[in-house]
Amino acid sequence: MFDPQKLLRPHLKTLVPYTSARDEYKGDEGVFLDANENPIGSITEENWNRYPDPYQLSLKAKLAEIKGVDSNQIFLGNGSDEPIDLIYRAFCEPGNDEVIINAPTYGMYKVSADINNVSVKEVLLTDKFDLDQGAINKAISDKTKVIWICSPNNPTGNDLSIEITESILKSFNGLVVIDEAYIDFADRPSWINRLNEFPNLIVLQTMSKAWGLAALRMGIAFCSVGVRTILDKIKAPYNLSGLTQRTVLDSLKNLDKKEEMVKQLLLNRDQLGSELESLEGVVKVYPTDANFFLVKMINAREVYLRLIEKKVILRDRSGVVLCEGGIRITVGTEEENERLIKELKKLK
Repeated sequence: MFDPQKLLRPHLKTLVPYTSARDEYKGDEGVFLDANENPIGSITEENWNRYPDPYQLSLKAKLAEIKGVDSNQIFLGNGSDEPIDLIYRAFCEPGNDEVIINAPTYGMYKVSADINNVSVKEVLLTDKFDLDQGAINKAISDKTKVIWICSPNNPTGNDLSIEITESILKSFNGLVVIDEAYIDFADRPSWINRLNEFPNLIVLQTMSKAWGLAALRMGIAFCSVGVRTILDKIKAPYNLSGLTQRTVLDSLKNLDKKEEMVKQLLLNRDQLGSELESLEGVVKVYPTDANFFLVKMINAREVYLRLIEKKVILRDRSGVVLCEGGIRITVGTEEENERLIKELKKLK
């Protein structure tokens, strides 16, 4: 049976986390004289003088209802980057342990590893941008603590093999983190539905993409209670602001609006993909399960720079392994997509 305590860095097993009176009293009403706050109010029209709920209980309860998981299987962070960093800090001994990333992929897995002095073994995706199971198995050592899988993958846009991912979850004794930042645009169920089947599984999601709340910085890690308890133990006491918690909670009550936006973005995606494929200078528009395309172009770097001059900002991926000549293009509004196509047609 998988036990996250066996992966935990030894010195953290005896860590006494920061606690507050709110660990013992979970109510919203009372005479709060425990946290040295300003009792009079705030200088703004709305009062923000009280510290936010350190465990985001109301927010987790609503998320659990929507996602169909137990609220105790939810960790909330300051963007997905916080749980990414905490996973390293909890389970990877600096200068000793290793992780595996499947390149090309989201850059913060390696950046966070480098910050935490954790070695990275980079396994290339196949020429079809899928997981290379043989290479992954070969890369695993007794020092490997985490395997990072981004699906749908960034920057390639495609979903990665369910069968290979399942095989890795079954055979690997460490943590498997599946980053589903773009799951709302994909035509498959989320891996959160299999949390109880795989205790070594962590699924990352975000409010930044489909929900349109990027500025609020809220990421979600769905995981076993054992892993969530560890992440709670080492996180900052009040890692999500009261403004973020309140705004996200209100947004979760408007699920229909989010679904309408996703539907519109998928329509825009289909139209933009067709337009891009018809352009001179476009070598290939790769299939996508996300809200962006990886597009291989002739003179990609020059195209990218010339579009910046026109205030059309894309993401140059031409120097990334397996993405040579590639530009990542986010699906915009109809008007933004029209502007992009218009400017691309002007380029000679």
